Order: sequence, then structure tokens, then C-alpha cells
Amino acid sequence: MTKILLVEDNEMNRDMLSRRLERRGYEVAIAHDGAQGVFLAQSSRPDLILMDISLPVMDGWEATRQLKAAPLTSQIPIIALTAHAMAGDHEKSLVAGCDDYETKPIDVARLLAKMQMLLEKRTQLCPRR
Repeated sequence: MTKILLVEDNEMNRDMLSRRLERRGYEVAIAHDGAQGVFLAQSSRPDLILMDISLPVMDGWEATRQLKAAPLTSQIPIIALTAHAMAGDHEKSLVAGCDDYETKPIDVARLLAKMQMLLEKRTQLCPRR
């Protein structure tokens, strides 16, 4: 089963997205802030991370930078999730190390397509974990 780490501080967003992912057969782990997200990514090594950017304790930019700098988690694809669709945010997410970017409110079909593409790409590059 494909394991997704959802790092999201908003309870409604967490609930909606985790239920939709679980219905599609994903195993979902949840972190409520960036520091917890870094810890869970390092300890559970998910197949993909959905990273909210506006998080307490440690924001999503810093959490992503730390994960991409660590050898154990550097190859895990990360999709930034943000309500801030301002000019430059997409580029900022790529500079931080995110592999893709999705604005809120989440278009689930589009997000799932991005997830599938990144998961397939990861499988081709790293067939065994």
C-alpha cells in the first residue's frame, strides 16, 4: 500500500483530504505541524508527502528544505499545498525542494494526477526502498 504523509494544520482540510485518499487505497499518516512532519517523514519514510506551507512550529518551506537536505528523505516527492497563490509561490516551492505545487481549495482530481505522476517517476528511479 502506498503511504502518504499529509502535513496539514487545518482540521477540516486534513479530514477531507485524508478520507479521499484513504478511499482511493492510500495509507495516510498525518502531521499537524512542520516539525512533526519532518519527524514522521524520517521515521516512517512515506512514498510521498503533501506539505501545507503555512504551518505552526516550522513552516512548510523549512520542513521541505530539511527533508530534501537529509539523505534518508531527500528522494521522497513533496507536493506543496497552499492557499497563497501569489506570484512567485510556485517558484519558491521549487526552490525549497518541492516537486510540485497545488493551490487550495484542492482540486482532488488534479492533485491525484500529480501524485500518480510523481509516484510513478519515483518507482522508475528507485525501484526498491
